[in-house]
Amino acid sequence: MPPALQNVDMLHSDSHFEAHIKDTYKIDDVKSVNNNVLDRNESVSDMYDDFNLAKYEAMDFKAQIRWPDLIVQIALHTVSLLGFLLIMTNQVKLWTIIFVFLTIYTTGFGITAGVHRLWSHRAYKANLPLRILLAILFTVTGQRDIYTWALDHRVHHKYTETAADPHDVRRGFWFAHVGWLVLTPHPAVENRREALSRTSLDLIADPVVRIQKLFFIPLFLLLNILIPITIPMYFWGESFVNSFVVSFVTRFTIMLNIAYSVNSFAHLWGNKPYDRFIKSAENKLVSLAALGEGWHNYHHVFPWDYRTSELGKINISTTFIDFFAKLGWAYDLKAATNAMIKNRAAKSGDGSYHPSEEPYPN
Repeated sequence: MPPALQNVDMLHSDSHFEAHIKDTYKIDDVKSVNNNVLDRNESVSDMYDDFNLAKYEAMDFKAQIRWPDLIVQIALHTVSLLGFLLIMTNQVKLWTIIFVFLTIYTTGFGITAGVHRLWSHRAYKANLPLRILLAILFTVTGQRDIYTWALDHRVHHKYTETAADPHDVRRGFWFAHVGWLVLTPHPAVENRREALSRTSLDLIADPVVRIQKLFFIPLFLLLNILIPITIPMYFWGESFVNSFVVSFVTRFTIMLNIAYSVNSFAHLWGNKPYDRFIKSAENKLVSLAALGEGWHNYHHVFPWDYRTSELGKINISTTFIDFFAKLGWAYDLKAATNAMIKNRAAKSGDGSYHPSEEPYPN
């Protein structure tokens, strides 16, 4: 067993799984939960209140364009095209390109190991220094504050592929990729955001989350714009225009699209070794770009597993967490056992699961 996994909480049976889900999501009837998603056959009410999913599914809803958000997205992608042109025509210093690449892949841990696996799913625990580090890295990516991101992600997992899913992939690739950010949300999404905010008090109870949320705008300006623009200009004499276009806008847009790809590509294309009945799939390219977040069929079956995949897969974020577990900064890591994974694959997988993919030797 890897050293980091000495602190792993291995869930050995379905009863342990149910107990974990019940504790995490404060649900009284765990039998009506399937991977944190409300059973679609239940049309009476949600377990928190009198939420009627069937009513929202039958609703004739037409989303409206949120023009400020759309204009921002168009501006970012248009300027990014200029950034790629500057790079391809050798008008940008090599050090700036290297800096952008390294920034993308180091700050990405703030999303994968931070707001996703730590704060959204509570798949492991982290001490204060690691939480501060992850909050800083996440803020550099510019993807909203931790609380808002994590709350939306919890809604997504609980109501995947329903009207209450913020980026419901049933509405098409472009909606799941970016459309959900530039269109008014479905009333079911707004309803569930408000409902789950009452059961997500653990987020706001974390002082790191509270401070990052309170000071998000100035932190965004400092960490995502000012510092990335200043470093290339100060240390190797990059021009302001190149630094603004490439080190800020292009880098920021690339980061956004990598995150978007988990919602779109990884919910549409790939094999489904663990559950063939859901849309999320194992996507190698997304996993490579998103530091291991593309093994999405596994993740939606075992959302509480800190690895989001089986070991042996491309998953740099798992290595990141394991490293800090060795230092004692990360602990109480939760992971599924061999038997649990194999049983689920045999029960509902598409047949592509192979025994060599087991996470640990017996």
